Amino acid sequence: MSHLRLIVGLGNPGSEYEHTRHNIGFDFIDELAKLWKTSLKEEKKFFGQVARVNLNEGEVWLLKPLTFMNKSGTAVQALTKFYKILPEEILVIHDELDIPCGQVRFKKGGSNGGHNGLKDIQAWLGTAEFYRLRLGIGHPGDRNLVIHYVLHKPQAQEQSLITEAMQKSLTAIPQMLTGEYSSVQQQLHSK
Repeated sequence: MSHLRLIVGLGNPGSEYEHTRHNIGFDFIDELAKLWKTSLKEEKKFFGQVARVNLNEGEVWLLKPLTFMNKSGTAVQALTKFYKILPEEILVIHDELDIPCGQVRFKKGGSNGGHNGLKDIQAWLGTAEFYRLRLGIGHPGDRNLVIHYVLHKPQAQEQSLITEAMQKSLTAIPQMLTGEYSSVQQQLHSK
């Protein structure tokens, strides 16, 4: 059984997007890099910031695509093609409108739910069969408000729920790396 070899956090480059709801994937990768005592470096050939980490489970790449959300697949495809990483060895971390703020869902495959980052990755990989860590940001209640909502920072109360969910998710990464996916789901999906 193959293990995770690439962990991708989705977001948009630029200081105006830092710590917005849509950049939760970038924030997650930054926290994971801190935890693993590594730093990301910009790699033009991979259209993003990357780090290579050697763990007991093997080599794992961290990636923050710098292509803007709707072109995330360009970076994912460049790195996976170069290092021969299979879709089922990829974990994508992204914001999820359809999950209440502070909740997390972990799954493999399925629909992109209208998420432009996932849509582009699926298009480039030619499959939806990769893992996703879906960090809930809640929904503004009106679809006309979605763009404004995701491109802004969460309120303080929401931010503390998001931070809690991220910490809970970070503790599940070792189990993800060893392929203990059902226990990861039990851990993350419980209230």
